[in-house]
Amino acid sequence: MTIRIGDEAPDFTAETTEGAIRFHEWIGDKWAILFSHPKDFTPVCTTELGYMAGLKPEFDKRNTKIIGLSNDPVSDHSKWAGDIKETQGHAVNYPVIGGEDLAVAKLYDMIHPNASGGKRTAADNATIRSVFIVGPDKKIKAMLIYPMSAGRNFDEVLRLLDALQMNAKHGVATPVNWKPGQDVIIPTSVSDEDAKKKYPGGFKTLKPYLRVVKQPT
Repeated sequence: MTIRIGDEAPDFTAETTEGAIRFHEWIGDKWAILFSHPKDFTPVCTTELGYMAGLKPEFDKRNTKIIGLSNDPVSDHSKWAGDIKETQGHAVNYPVIGGEDLAVAKLYDMIHPNASGGKRTAADNATIRSVFIVGPDKKIKAMLIYPMSAGRNFDEVLRLLDALQMNAKHGVATPVNWKPGQDVIIPTSVSDEDAKKKYPGGFKTLKPYLRVVKQPT
């Protein structure tokens, strides 16, 4: 199946390093980050899982759960975790899904639907490096896909999450390179009259379609 922004995140049950989960039930009333990996004991992914472990307190502050996926058995994940802690300085502190059957990778359109498990090549696995941000309503809010050779920027994922949560809470958009605390954009769907009511402190009109205002608190 094809996954698009705005679709309901496909639900699934799976074994993880923290026990069996049902994805939607596991999310509960929080946001969630699902980030996937082709295989255990791979160099780029080792750095990524360690970095996410270090960032977990920041996601916790944002009412957001994080969960990894790697297309190997949970027993291998547990062995890999030791390498991650040793080389990256952070122990994995979130669940990692066992994906040797490729079920979740196929469900999220990360791999050809006819792909099989077992021994796989880098070319076979190349598409399984995705990030999905899921809202409390279980809808896909954003997706990122990276090649095998380039480590993902999880600081950007955190920034993107901040922007999505700002939009969900206040109905505003964010400009290029926006960071929390900076001005935001009033969507064109909001009339000037309504904007004046919503922002009595005023806003700046650069063009009729480009109006900026201080970030709501």
